[in-house]
Amino acid sequence: MHGLRDKRILITGGAGGIGTATAARFLEEGTRVIVLDRDQAALKRIQGNLGLLHGTICADVSDPDDVDRAFQELDDLAGGLDILINNAGISIRHEFLDISAQEWRQVIEVNLNGVFFVAQQAARRMLAGDGGVILNMGSTNGLMGYPYYADYNTSKAGVIELTRSMALELAPTVRVNAVCPGWILTPMQEAEYTPEMRRQFAAKLPLQRLGRPEDVAALFAFLASDDAAFITGQCFVIDGGEIAGGLASQL
Repeated sequence: MHGLRDKRILITGGAGGIGTATAARFLEEGTRVIVLDRDQAALKRIQGNLGLLHGTICADVSDPDDVDRAFQELDDLAGGLDILINNAGISIRHEFLDISAQEWRQVIEVNLNGVFFVAQQAARRMLAGDGGVILNMGSTNGLMGYPYYADYNTSKAGVIELTRSMALELAPTVRVNAVCPGWILTPMQEAEYTPEMRRQFAAKLPLQRLGRPEDVAALFAFLASDDAAFITGQCFVIDGGEIAGGLASQL
């Protein structure tokens, strides 16, 4: 991709799943990659597996004070920021009537509040510097109705509207887009669905397979690059054709 070499990039939730694949892809593109995650053990693993990382930061995106500290650490590591992959998120599969107040708050605090806290810190630095790109992690769950994920769906719908609002306010200096994956085979998905459930869902998709973290990483790379210089305020679905025919309603 054009224009990525030597850019400073922060990937939240970067120590597993889509985040790790994204870190690997941006290292291939020649960027200076910093991974943020709240799991210290996972950060040690990714540091060992991806030895070219510029650095790692342990922080909880749902805690604004911790995010503030993390960005001060980022300033020391990289002296600024060019690209943010706002990826950190959690999911709990349960029926609407069974969602506890604590579970609701937990999902909203990480998936929506965390995206806001991190994006705000990143945007301040980009506006004070030479601009940048912010890519927020949405989901097809924020665009369609899915059973058993009322809290997650709500958080992702919020991320999509936050993305549009940010794009309007931060232009022309900062571009902001959202990536909205469908079924991507990550550790989070593997924990929530049996192999048979995953097989059945893959069979419904037009492309006849579940997505890979590397598929999403490739889209992040394009949207962060100069090849996407005229794209902002958009939500990009990457779902193997899932919602094209309303397949979400068949879950």
